[in-house]
Amino acid sequence: MTETRPTSERARRAEASLAPRVHGTVRIVGAGLLGASIGHALTARGVDVVLDDTSPSQLRLAVDYGAGRQARDGDEPSLVVVAVPPDVTADVIERELTRHPDAVVTDVASVKLEPLRALRERGVDLTHYIGSHPLAGRERGGAISARADIFVGRPWVVCRDEATSAADLAVVEGLALELGATPIEMSPEDHDRAVALVSHVPQLVASLLAGRFVDARDDSLRLAGQGVRDTTRIAASAPELWVQILGANAEPVVDVLDRLAADLTAVATALRAPDAPGARRAIADTIRRGNDGVERLPGKHGQNRRFEQLVVMVDDTPGQLGRLFGELGELDVNVEDMRLEHSPGAQFGLAEISVDPAAVRRAVDGLESRGWKIASTTND
Repeated sequence: MTETRPTSERARRAEASLAPRVHGTVRIVGAGLLGASIGHALTARGVDVVLDDTSPSQLRLAVDYGAGRQARDGDEPSLVVVAVPPDVTADVIERELTRHPDAVVTDVASVKLEPLRALRERGVDLTHYIGSHPLAGRERGGAISARADIFVGRPWVVCRDEATSAADLAVVEGLALELGATPIEMSPEDHDRAVALVSHVPQLVASLLAGRFVDARDDSLRLAGQGVRDTTRIAASAPELWVQILGANAEPVVDVLDRLAADLTAVATALRAPDAPGARRAIADTIRRGNDGVERLPGKHGQNRRFEQLVVMVDDTPGQLGRLFGELGELDVNVEDMRLEHSPGAQFGLAEISVDPAAVRRAVDGLESRGWKIASTTND
């Protein structure tokens, strides 16, 4: 006779973590970057994903790439995800709530308050609607740019209210968790103020700075290093989408821009007379405040930890980065972050590697003993 042993708590937790959190058919309206990426991730997990889009070519492309199937008469989704541009988000949410009254409806628009206001003004029954927003994306949009992993480790804001049922909330948070994101509950007002600061204004700042390059001399731009590329990376974003996003979240964005403009004016005033009393302190305080702000940004796994950087020269030949990572692993040095900068006109690149401060000396000594050249460390 086989003895039956009670399942351990650890085993139960492991089994629960493997159980699917999304059940039934998921309908995704909008087969662009976010919609198709959600479709890819859910389809890979065996979920029946139905795609719909006003653009037949976009829809066919998303289907061809495997993000889901085209909608059919008789589809009864348990969850509807609205992933359309901000100027039509409210209209599509209203339509989907009417067509699928038994489904939970969420949207992934980057502005939460304006569509909610519009729906309330129309008197739409919002019992089964929960606004949400995954803080994920890429500079390029469309189904062709979609990836199943863009949500992994990213925040996913869920905007519940007092009328939200626990069952409906579990559906939306389950979607975020299934895709590897971290659900964060916020009010629509708090969400819009937050994204104005950490997403919408940074987009404008990057675009304004990159706009200075249009009339710049070619020999000036040849001096561009990784710093300016990091600062302006998101300037490649689509203007059409950002006109809608910024217009829908104008008030919080303007509030941040006004304060930023005052800071810029103060710095410009100090630099007009850098030898005047207090000018150098004003400049130093600006840089120091930036240091303090950067330290508040959560790092890997959401931790507020500061890492040290070492810059390693890497030959521009196949296999060198793999060898570098392999040897760091042999040295028991975990790479917390990495970025690669190519040196203009040279046959090597500079790999800036972030590691735990306690591992810096071990990494430097070990790599140098293996023939790597360390260009610099944080403390140099």
